[in-house]
Amino acid sequence: MLNPYEIIEKFYSCETDIYRILMAHSELVRNRALDIACKKPELGADKSFLSEAAMLHDIGIFLCNAPKIKCFGTHHYVEHGFLGAEILRSLGLEKHALVCERHTGTGITKQDIVKQNLNIPPHDMLPVSIEEQIICYADKFFSKSRPEPNSVEKIKNDLARFGNERVKRFEEWQERFESF
Repeated sequence: MLNPYEIIEKFYSCETDIYRILMAHSELVRNRALDIACKKPELGADKSFLSEAAMLHDIGIFLCNAPKIKCFGTHHYVEHGFLGAEILRSLGLEKHALVCERHTGTGITKQDIVKQNLNIPPHDMLPVSIEEQIICYADKFFSKSRPEPNSVEKIKNDLARFGNERVKRFEEWQERFESF
């Protein structure tokens, strides 16, 4: 079994604030994702992969400039998913890389990339697999800069700034993952 902690420690020093921030966030996302998978077995999510990928979904943040969360890289934060995917691909972890690439917001379309002139190769990066969708959904509840979970209302308001299709996608996931 893959050990995500060993992979993270190749890029982050355990003694740093960014390591602690990343680990706290990733563990919250992993726990919520696994909770969904356990409560919704009919989804058929691979819990082992879900756990690994949730821990690795933000591995690229150190390359970005986000001082609030102790990241002092040179890239825009919106690039962290794509950059993390490149890291994981270099390690032969294609399936995990797709989670990194597709988890930002509720996914990023090729049109978004072109329209916003993002420094990301223009292609659709929308969550496809059930594991990608669960991790993307779970991620919306946890900020790296605040310890308390985001409310559904806050999540929807944040997503609405980028278009109603993102809110709709989140609501569809909420219905699918939270209706018990």
